[in-house]
Amino acid sequence: MSEVKLISFSPEPETLVTKAADICYEKQLDFEAAAPKPKLINMIVKMGHLSILEHVSFTFLITGLSRAASHQLVRHRIASYSQRSQRYVDEANFEYVMPESISKNPAAADKFKNLLAQIAELYKEFVSSDIPKEDARYILPNAAATSIIVTMNARELIHFITLRSCLRAQWEIRQIAEKMLELAQNKAGTIFDNAGPVCVRGPCTEGKFTCGKIEQVRNRYMNKKE
Repeated sequence: MSEVKLISFSPEPETLVTKAADICYEKQLDFEAAAPKPKLINMIVKMGHLSILEHVSFTFLITGLSRAASHQLVRHRIASYSQRSQRYVDEANFEYVMPESISKNPAAADKFKNLLAQIAELYKEFVSSDIPKEDARYILPNAAATSIIVTMNARELIHFITLRSCLRAQWEIRQIAEKMLELAQNKAGTIFDNAGPVCVRGPCTEGKFTCGKIEQVRNRYMNKKE
């Protein structure tokens, strides 16, 4: 299972967001005495004036995620990424992520492990035959584990969490999104007060693909707040 750590974030994020809001709405500004204004932040976020959230950012270190998950993660383009390179890092002893649906099936799990062991041996053979690592990596699987540093501003982070914490999101990226939300809420509870899948704030937008578990999801996120 992947591990998510918050390694950096804007100092006093809610104070900074308040200052951005004051610029837009207050006639007199006293930035030296500025303090967070939760009601103002909530009001502006509900109004959809989300540009004030772009002034604060959060940087996460994510380790042990699969390449399948990292490919989904980097599709969120309003962010900065630094990922372990398979061009330069020797992946002869690569770690991997096994889905629970496979691990709970002993026969499938054995086949999964055997196949990955074969891939690892072939990778070693290629590299020892002077095939560049950047070419040998072409046989590495989506299951291969990686590490990545991700920086997002608060607006994009909320958008990412909205999409990827939905029960219809793939399980691994959903777990990552939920961990990122928990860490961000610990540092800026007001900004991320209503963050979560879209059904936490209103009707489901998945149409005929809805999970049908809206009340359970809402209750889960309400219990987290309590």
